[in-house]
Amino acid sequence: MDAADALNEIAFWLERSAAPTFKVQAFRKAAGVISGLTPDDVAERTRDGRLKRTKGIGDTTFGVIRQAVDGDVPDYLEKLRQSGAKPLAAGGDGLRPLLRGDLHSHSDWSDGGSPPELMADAARHLGREYLALTDHSPNLKIANGLTAERLSEQLDVVAGLNGDAGFRLLSGIEVDILESGELDQTPEMLDRLDVVVASVHSKLRSDRRTMTERMLGGISDPHTNVLGHCTGRLLQGSRGTRPESEFDAERVFAACAEGNVAVEINSRPERQDPPDNLMQLALEAGCLFSIDSDAHAPGQLDFLQYGAERAERNGVPAERIITTWPLDRLLEWLNSRN
Repeated sequence: MDAADALNEIAFWLERSAAPTFKVQAFRKAAGVISGLTPDDVAERTRDGRLKRTKGIGDTTFGVIRQAVDGDVPDYLEKLRQSGAKPLAAGGDGLRPLLRGDLHSHSDWSDGGSPPELMADAARHLGREYLALTDHSPNLKIANGLTAERLSEQLDVVAGLNGDAGFRLLSGIEVDILESGELDQTPEMLDRLDVVVASVHSKLRSDRRTMTERMLGGISDPHTNVLGHCTGRLLQGSRGTRPESEFDAERVFAACAEGNVAVEINSRPERQDPPDNLMQLALEAGCLFSIDSDAHAPGQLDFLQYGAERAERNGVPAERIITTWPLDRLLEWLNSRN
């Protein structure tokens, strides 16, 4: 098999299992090193030992390349494929096959680890019909949020990646809801996007009234399509834990239902946001939902399994989940908001 493909697939499976970043990067980096070489060059440099002495190629990645060059599926990859055949989540079997797309993902343009083309390739591999690229907005400097100028440049990249009739990479943004309730991007740029996910990322311990008004401001903006990870909680992971934000959930979800804004079911294992009790409130309020991965790497796109499990367990009907909709229906709904 192609050696670069083998390395990238290993990275995919490691990302899917939430392996340490340094381990994933070793395989992504090695794939990048050999991606500019022809298969014959890779084979020749592997067999004469030059590749093993190349910066960015370690003992493990060289072993993978050598087996691929010899025409074998690398042992490392075969082991990961076998473990990856098992579902990530114990439930959600009825809903998971109905998911057509994902409206929240990040690339290396902000705080993701891979370029948009790898994110799109992984989404296709998983059978998705569409994926929204939603990198962060300028206020989130720690995540390298996109200025209007950089976002405009990214739109050209997204357009250039759309040629497959069976798949669509949607332009988008995860835009901060600022303390004022305004969205952290110019209206002119937001007008140009397919999808706007609005989220709160700062001052998450604000009092209930302040947070409620802030969220209502973001929801009321006609550009907003999805309310992202509404409580901001963290249950586990390298960033530690964080309690839920306090806000008037009944008012917030009523505004979402009235304004035709979907409530995100964030599938990241460390978020599981909203909590079950709030998902029930949103369901009772008549909200639509968007099951999203919030992926920051290609393998994390399969986190949708976790969101499907939680949605199914909470009795969320498939017809109220916009990521089960075909692309034409989804685009019509997205355009009706603004």
